Amino acid sequence: MSYPMKKIDPLKNYLSTRNAIGYVDRKNATQKDYNRIGFMSGLEVHQQLLTKEKLFCHCPAGIFQKHHEYDAELIRHMRPTLSELGEYDGTALMEFKTRKEIVYRIKNETACTYDVDDTPPFPINREALEIALKISLLSRLNIVGEVHITRKQYLDGSIPTGFQRTAILGVEGEIPLKKKKVRLIQLSIEEDSCREISDIGHRRIYKTDRLGMPLIETVTYPDMENPDEVKEACDYIRFLNRSTGLVRTGMGAGRQDVNVSCKGGTRVEIKGVAHTRWIPELTHREAFRQWALLAIRKELNARISKADWKMNAIEIHYYLFQTPTKEIDFANEHNDQIWAVNLPKFAGILSHFTQEGQVFAHEISDRLKVIACIEKPNMTHSECLEPGISEIDFEKIRKILKANGEDAQLVFWGNSDDIKTALETIEERCLMAFDGVPPETRKSFEEGSTIFERVLPGADRMYPDTDSAPIPLANTYIESLWADLPTDIIERYNRLKEWGVSEDTYHFLFTNNLFPLILEINEKLKIDPKLMGNFLGHRLKFIEGHAKRASNFEYKIIYGLFKYLQDSKLDFKLADEMLKLLIEHPKMQFDSVLTSIKFKKVKQSQLLEQVYFLSEKFKQLGKKQNPANAENWIMGQLRKLAIGNMALTDLHQEVRKVCDASFQ
Repeated sequence: MSYPMKKIDPLKNYLSTRNAIGYVDRKNATQKDYNRIGFMSGLEVHQQLLTKEKLFCHCPAGIFQKHHEYDAELIRHMRPTLSELGEYDGTALMEFKTRKEIVYRIKNETACTYDVDDTPPFPINREALEIALKISLLSRLNIVGEVHITRKQYLDGSIPTGFQRTAILGVEGEIPLKKKKVRLIQLSIEEDSCREISDIGHRRIYKTDRLGMPLIETVTYPDMENPDEVKEACDYIRFLNRSTGLVRTGMGAGRQDVNVSCKGGTRVEIKGVAHTRWIPELTHREAFRQWALLAIRKELNARISKADWKMNAIEIHYYLFQTPTKEIDFANEHNDQIWAVNLPKFAGILSHFTQEGQVFAHEISDRLKVIACIEKPNMTHSECLEPGISEIDFEKIRKILKANGEDAQLVFWGNSDDIKTALETIEERCLMAFDGVPPETRKSFEEGSTIFERVLPGADRMYPDTDSAPIPLANTYIESLWADLPTDIIERYNRLKEWGVSEDTYHFLFTNNLFPLILEINEKLKIDPKLMGNFLGHRLKFIEGHAKRASNFEYKIIYGLFKYLQDSKLDFKLADEMLKLLIEHPKMQFDSVLTSIKFKKVKQSQLLEQVYFLSEKFKQLGKKQNPANAENWIMGQLRKLAIGNMALTDLHQEVRKVCDASFQ
């Protein structure tokens, strides 16, 4: 029997559905737009602590290895276990479906038998515990009376034991933003996971150098109502952590998971966001992705009930295709099976907008990659935005599938061992579309898009760690920690404003914890904090961005530099040129730096004598004769010599006086 096909223009459908859900670019979005979709977001901010050893063993912390540097490989397969309630965690079941072989690359210098679950944990690292408690106090959290170590299941292989040891230290705090306060749920201390090297097919490779390093996690309530508030809150927490000087910095030392939902949606976790600058675009797109999925839910439920929906699929032969695509050619060359799937009543759904440049079909393709382990490209469909299988070939496929005019079709390929899981995955994701937004963890990309990573873990993955005894926290001990705390970030922010430091320097100053340096230079050397703040936030930032910073360069060198200039009665303007060299060669003596930059010390009286001489010389050059031109020319001649010997503003005043008198 022949059915009239519903003609879908994929690009037109993508644009019309994008418009129908009211998608707005972030740069044009207002609070009214976020209120309309019920934007809501919370944070889980992770920060490595600056300790000598790992959290539950004596391996050194902070020593990292390259991918090819290892002494042994350990292979494991993760399997789910029943919880105390007799239930399986959804994430564990999903990971079990993937049939992953987990490979750990171990280096003797950075791992031990505890890391691979062959020995029990040592007592918790007290240095790490103390740092975490200080940060808990700074966060205005209520400190627990006793620390209880628990286990949190991780079946993705990132921890060889299959669980992470963690402990809650503080609950119910808050942080102040510019226009509101954000509530904190808790702060926990935990061991860091392995670093992933690759994840291809059924083989995932990790290295264990980072495994077990002490880490804190600060969790907020979903109090942020727009993307900029999410970034501001995340920056505040990271600045607060760095203000102690007791946390690690650099790539990977601080990471955040961002939880996003919209009105009628559910919590979706964007995992491992590396940079806070990514947060606004990521949260904006995720909220609207959920809003689009809710529109898809409404449309599907209007067409057919979930209980009545069932897909059908059949294996098809390569020679069915009159004009096979290069992907299908590749699948045939690798002896992959090729399957066609009919999705009843899904016409217009596969090309429905979800994210910028992405449609609902991407939701299926992402899960095929993660759960069925079929690498991309792993499918094509009847509503591709870009040319794929020809319409003639799809007509053949529709006849084979006995498709209705309101159906959509997709074609996927893969190893025969993966087909059953793939079919289950496709059907499962389509059925989820009838319910709206599936709770899941998503991986982030710099431009703001996300892809499916795994099912969101349930609350039942936490249970007590029987290997670790409770740790009582005496009131006297907690009170002693208060004495050694830095000032609040909001206090520092207000001080910078009082001093008149340019606001565009604040992010750099807080990121690098430079406020204490400004304060020390002001208190001990009596140097204007406005001058110092602007120098660090503008000049230091510029120099760091254009110089090759030595690994042993420390910001405390800047204190010594300004003390040297002050004691030597040299102008602070010289710090620019000296710092350019010191960043690359921090062990150089300041006298040697001056020699290297060819600085020549001259008296101010000698400089001023040259002003009169140059004024007369200017008149002989035949240039346009007026005081302004004379000033500029003379300053150009004396600038290099003046730097460090005389403030340029003072020199300019003297030059102006001479030029004005000379041209009267």
